[in-house]
Amino acid sequence: MKQLLFLLLLNSCNTSNVRSDFSKIESIEPPILIDIRYSGSDNFLGRTVKGYESPKNILTNEAIDALTIIQKILSKKGLGLKLYDGYRPQKSVNDFIYWSKKISDTLTKQKYYPDEIKDSLIVKGYIAEKSSHSRGSTVDVTIIYTDSVNYGKELDMGSGWDFFGIKSWIDNDSITDLQKKNRNYLQNIMNQNGFRSYSKEWWHFTLINEPYPNTYFDF
Repeated sequence: MKQLLFLLLLNSCNTSNVRSDFSKIESIEPPILIDIRYSGSDNFLGRTVKGYESPKNILTNEAIDALTIIQKILSKKGLGLKLYDGYRPQKSVNDFIYWSKKISDTLTKQKYYPDEIKDSLIVKGYIAEKSSHSRGSTVDVTIIYTDSVNYGKELDMGSGWDFFGIKSWIDNDSITDLQKKNRNYLQNIMNQNGFRSYSKEWWHFTLINEPYPNTYFDF
């Protein structure tokens, strides 16, 4: 009951400013390249996701601190993080569920789930009714080059972000040695600095000691 009241209170707050326990991702130094795909059409829905019309690029302060450490380590090697998603409102997760039940809508199947049946995406764990992103300490990231010549170029991870299929599983063996090396490097640097992985998505990481493990925000 207390948790529900806390969540309702958060929903009623003025969110024009960042909450004191959350910070803007843009505050991280060196800067992280931000590419919020859900705010456009290049995502598995093929349209702007509800709640991402004016996305708030925020995370809990604890997640921000951990990413700052990682970013500093990568910068010494001419690398950096690229972020596809951070905090995700619950209304956006609900939109995912709504989309998954529209079986006739297969606009993005070829790119995002060519080998999967749409009505199996929830059962197989690619889409969830509750997302750790809504707790404010989960990120979808990859690694990019940050030198002046190659800035923004992604390391080859063997599949695209949000690709639903075994090709995106961390322990998939069908990718090349270079792709495995890049994927392992991302896993190691994130896991060694406070995050845990999700076995079916090489890009997905949740802060181990997240401050709100049971609260799904919708502001």
